[in-house]
Amino acid sequence: MTNPPTPQPGSPDKEPASEAQAAQNTLGNTERAEVATEPGGSASTPEQKPSLGRLFMDNLWAANTFTVTLLSLVLAIVVGAVLMIISDPTVLSTYSYITSRPSDAINSSWTLVSEAYANLFKGSVFDPEAFSGWVNGTGSWQAVLAPISETLTYAAPLVFTGLSVALAFRGGLFNIGAQGQATIGVIMAALAGFLLPLPPGLHLLVAVLAGALGGAIWGFIPGILKARAGAHEVINTIMLNYVATYFLTWLIVQNGVQDPNRTDAISKAVDTSAQLPRLLGDNLRVHAGILIAVLATWGVAWLLNRSTLGFELRAVGANPDAARTAGISVTRTYILIMVFAGILAGLGGSNMVLGSTASALTPLVVAQIGFDGILVALLGRVKPWGVLLAALLFGALQAGGNRMQSYSGISLELVTVLQALIVIFIAAPALVKAIFQLRAARAARLQTSLAKGW
Repeated sequence: MTNPPTPQPGSPDKEPASEAQAAQNTLGNTERAEVATEPGGSASTPEQKPSLGRLFMDNLWAANTFTVTLLSLVLAIVVGAVLMIISDPTVLSTYSYITSRPSDAINSSWTLVSEAYANLFKGSVFDPEAFSGWVNGTGSWQAVLAPISETLTYAAPLVFTGLSVALAFRGGLFNIGAQGQATIGVIMAALAGFLLPLPPGLHLLVAVLAGALGGAIWGFIPGILKARAGAHEVINTIMLNYVATYFLTWLIVQNGVQDPNRTDAISKAVDTSAQLPRLLGDNLRVHAGILIAVLATWGVAWLLNRSTLGFELRAVGANPDAARTAGISVTRTYILIMVFAGILAGLGGSNMVLGSTASALTPLVVAQIGFDGILVALLGRVKPWGVLLAALLFGALQAGGNRMQSYSGISLELVTVLQALIVIFIAAPALVKAIFQLRAARAARLQTSLAKGW
């Protein structure tokens, strides 16, 4: 009795390889071909393998996520410099006679741009003059840490709203309502902060939890509408943003909420027992909210990557029909996604009134942290730690922009333009690749671009 013939490569009897095996085999064949063949097409000997430095430079210049993000920042800075030049009449006038004296245009442009970006750096990261004054005894250490303090102060609420948007993205939902959730969060936190007579410590905890509860309620509404009625979360959250904003405007002027000593729209001040403690003394604004933001980032990362709920969340975000077939409750997951997103946004709102940004409710107390959170989430590639880094960048731009406006006369709106340019280039990786002529990254290491989803 003869044995059945062994399936040969390419035979119909051979069991088809999995996608992972096929990709690995294709990658291995490609790498062997690259090693065995020189650019001219002739076969090379094993001794002629590319050097470690050459491999590093090739990988660095490949169109991977890090390279595209870095070059997007460079492009935004360059375009920002051009906008500075054309918006300054004095510098722009030197270009009228550039053919006769080009040095005037070059020198004036360089002076304007270099001073502006230098002040941006000094106001957000490090000021050498303040450090020299501290070393010489003519300044204080608070002046040295002031730029970092401002950056962290502005970044703290953006971490929460960025995580809120990113978490919803990973679950397949587009949470435009972080602004409204943060608004309800700031209302609840402030009301708990000046209406509840509680001892220190407990008062702060209750105020923070009240802000989280307010955001959770405002996130639950679009979540239940999406899960039960199929209502689109984008429309619902946009409408709820308006409701929250007008509710805040109405509430501030009500008896018991409005400051009795003021006639304008401002509430009573939050008690000191409910305010987040400052980390570096009363002269610097950075507060414990940034520590809570780091813990929240770790918590979201653990939730997404280590927990069963996170797996279900990512499965629903990838393919709701397949997740439902696998026994995952899509309805329950949608509700939980929006509730958790609302909690995060509510914590961001509570930071605005319990921290050092404000101590009372005003119509603009939340600023634009909800909408900025969308940009932060996009720049951070909807990854928790990426969101944290993106929030720090946006906080630095905001902090440095204040000094850039004061010392260089550059409009603060230009900082907003820089933020928008960064996100535009991040969202258009094909444009960045075309401008810098980046090579295509190898399939095994190529990150999914923002334009194609996550």
